[in-house]
Formats: sequence, structure tokens, C-alpha cells
Amino acid sequence: YPQWPYCRKRCSYCSFNTYVVPAVDEAAVRACLVREAQTLLRLSQVHSVTSVFFGGGTPSLASPRTVAAVLEAVAGAAHLPAGAEVTLEANPSSTSASPLAGFRAAGVNRLSVGVQSLDDAELRMLGREHTAAQARKAVEAARALFPGRTSIDLLFGLPGQSRDAWAQRLEAALRLCDDHISLYQLTLERGTALAARVRDGILPTPPQDLLADMYQAARNALVATGFRHYEVSNFARKGALSIHNLSYWRAEQYIGVGPGAHGRFVLRGEGGCSREARVQTLEPVAWMREVQRQGHGTRSRVVLSPLEQLEELLTLGLRTDEGITHERWGHFSPQLSLQAVFGEPGEAWALQQDGWLVLDSRGLRCTWAGLAVLDSLLPDLLWQLQ
Repeated sequence: YPQWPYCRKRCSYCSFNTYVVPAVDEAAVRACLVREAQTLLRLSQVHSVTSVFFGGGTPSLASPRTVAAVLEAVAGAAHLPAGAEVTLEANPSSTSASPLAGFRAAGVNRLSVGVQSLDDAELRMLGREHTAAQARKAVEAARALFPGRTSIDLLFGLPGQSRDAWAQRLEAALRLCDDHISLYQLTLERGTALAARVRDGILPTPPQDLLADMYQAARNALVATGFRHYEVSNFARKGALSIHNLSYWRAEQYIGVGPGAHGRFVLRGEGGCSREARVQTLEPVAWMREVQRQGHGTRSRVVLSPLEQLEELLTLGLRTDEGITHERWGHFSPQLSLQAVFGEPGEAWALQQDGWLVLDSRGLRCTWAGLAVLDSLLPDLLWQLQ
């Protein structure tokens, strides 16, 4: 996961580790991304990389040359199969046919476009740079270059947004979209401009019941048009699932490269046998100094206990419609099976009786109803696991 931390402006709802600066020394950032990728791949001794996801920030503001250099570094340090999924996040305001063709030539084969809304008033409230017309144009350009591999992001539950308005946005998105959609309920994060406006009473707080209705309406509409609801916030048709994000939800190893990037992997190059949670230094200039000095900018390293690894597997795996297979659970817990933990009378048993969970020969997973209320189920399951 290479992280490009820069944006042209900060959106009103954004609490990510992003930076708006007058100028970016792209050659220096590129050299540090390359060096850190090489260092962490060497430390992990990973033999094969299944996917690369350029996130941010706004990685579509980087040049195709930077993307190509990082991919060359990955391919030089580990096996990067010819068909590996390589995704780039893009904002409509920095997405036109010419740079997109450059990214495709550099090795990108999947695009995730941050549409967020197809209404100009909503986009202004969110502090987005683009208009609805620009978003449509960007998605059309992306689909022409990445047919079947263009995803769009949409936000719902905006302050003042009605059921009817959301239904209209969703209908417009379905006319525009390719085979993958990510739907995110807007979270009002402390410290953001939008949260302050809601707190001060300038904008209304979206009622919880309305948010639940919007989510259910979206699930029903997408499934009715051929989409599989394969993860809490993600929908795909024609098999166009995000391979990269599935690896997170399946608790596979991943390496975060760049300012503020997170990773989960075993340091086999240092003789390690336990998974570490790693976070890279947040501030880009400080991160670059550390990479230039020691080859990487890791700020924190924490060895995850067996219980912490199982907690992550449970929390992430239940987000998907496939849930947690017996095989995957056994990889993290060879001594204690899913059946032994969750098959006996207790919290999980009660959730199964109430129709929220299923535990069978395939593994443990949420029902259709349970997937919509996962956050309320997890505390009981984590308690039973402990």
C-alpha cells in the first residue's frame, strides 16, 4: 500500500493524514517511496505480491513516472505477477483521459474514483474540488481505459440529506457506474470543518433511523441490479471484487509504504515469527529524513499477540459475506477451532438463534440482516473470544 499524502485542498469531512503544500518535490518523494518499499519487502522476505493499491491523499496528483518507479521496485524485490491487481485512487478533478492513459502505461489496471456525490450542492458542502459534471466525465474516461475495473466511492447520510435525495443520487450512480461501488456512511470526525458546523447547529445531525433506512435502501437497490454485497461497504458484479481490500478483510499480510501508512507482516528478514503492526511516520518531511537515513520511516512497531491477531481476524472477516472460513481461523488458531470458541452456548450461540450469525461447515459469517448491524454484534463476540 504506497501512500501519496498530498492533496490540492482538504475536504470538509477529511481526517486522514493528508497535506496541502505549495509545492511537492516529487523526485524526492518518489525516491523515498522506492527505497522504503525495497527495505520493507526485504525485511518481510515476502516472495510474491498479489496486489498494489496507491492510496492517499490524492495519488492521481503524482506522475505516472512515480507509479512506475514504485511498481518496478516491488517487482525487483518480490514476484509481482503480470495479472496482479494495481489500483490507483483518483479524484475527478485530477482525472482526465491523458494522465489516466499514462497511469495505465505505468502499470495501473484498476481505478477507484472518489465521486462521493453527484449533486453540486452536496459536493460544495463536502468541500470537494469537482462538480457532478466533472465526476461523470471522469468516470466515463476511466471506464473507457479500465473497462470492468473502475470503482466509484459514494457517501450517504450527509447533513440534511433526505431519503428521496439519496435515492436519486443512487439512481444516478447506477446509471454511471461500472462493476464496483463503495458506499460509506459519512462519519463526522472530531476536528473536521463539517463536524464543527454540525456541532454548532449550522447543519442538522442525520438521525440514526434515517441512516439505517438509507443503507438498507442502497443494499436492496444494488442487489436488485446484479451487485453482490460482498463486504459491509462494498458491492461488485461480474466478479469485480477488490482483490487488495479482500486481503485486508482476510487478515493477510500487507506492507504500508509512505507517510502514515499502516502495515501488518512478519519480519522474517530479522528472524521474526510473529506478526507486527507497523505505522510509518506521519509528517512527509520527517518521514523522508528517516527513509534517507535508515531505509524506512517506521514510527511504531508492535508485536501482535495471538489474541490480538484473532480479534483482528474476527473484526475484519465478519465484514465480508464469506465470513471467516475454518481454514483461515485455523491458520491463526491451530489449537482452538471456530466451533470450540463460538459453537458452545454463549453470546455467539444466542446471536445465531436470533438470526444474526451462521456457524456451519463453511465457517462463521453474518446473515444478510447481521451484516447491516455488525458493529453491534462485535462486542459480544470479542468478549466470548477473550
